[in-house]
Amino acid sequence: MSTSILTKRIEAARKAGRVALIPFLPAGYPNKSRFWDEIDGLDEAGADIIEIGMPFSDPVADGPVVEQASLKCLEAGVNLKWLLAELASRKGRYKAGLVLMGYLNPVLQYGLEKFAVDASSAGVSGIILADVPFEEAEPIRAIFAPRGLDIIPLVGLNTTPERMALYAKEGRGFVYFVSVLGTTGVRSSFDTGLPETIRTGLTQAKAIFDIPVALGFGLKHPDQLKALTGLVDAAVFGSALIRHLDGGGNAKDFMHVWK
Repeated sequence: MSTSILTKRIEAARKAGRVALIPFLPAGYPNKSRFWDEIDGLDEAGADIIEIGMPFSDPVADGPVVEQASLKCLEAGVNLKWLLAELASRKGRYKAGLVLMGYLNPVLQYGLEKFAVDASSAGVSGIILADVPFEEAEPIRAIFAPRGLDIIPLVGLNTTPERMALYAKEGRGFVYFVSVLGTTGVRSSFDTGLPETIRTGLTQAKAIFDIPVALGFGLKHPDQLKALTGLVDAAVFGSALIRHLDGGGNAKDFMHVWK
């Protein structure tokens, strides 16, 4: 079993008898100042891992809610330099593990080695690059791993067991299982029960990976967690949180509902 900080956070939740919670928020949303208040709120309310989006102008895996939020952040001048500097100034402040999620282009623009150094120095433990397949990840992993940065694998309904096994060989932290064939937050995929296709995919992933399995894309309500008990180790939610903030709520209250 991996000794990753992220794995440990999820394992601690499992030992407490619950699904670990991984909220997602684009960097700088809803604005640069309030963003850090909301991150503090997520942490104080018991998020096990906090996933921060790295805004990008062409977010191919994101649905309309996350895409619009990310574009708003870009228009406000949010970039990796700002995010990593702000995280560095807060290093040691958060109990939750920190993951950055996004796309390869901004990381390449920043510089792979510089990004690895700065992200690690800022207290980041994991990276999700939604547009990097297994075959292209090895050079990146070789730069990130010595800095203690886990590359979180993404698998889903269309991932064969054979391909999952490839990701499992190098997987660290946790594996992110995508519950829908599409973009984030655009459908209510299992409001009242877990479809057999998702159940089958999760069962395969749990059998193949020796790291925790997190389910994301399509989680809208805490009642959905009931259908996940025993099948997944963690749940990722982003669009629901963004909608909550857009409606005048705050992240801390949102987390209390989900817990």
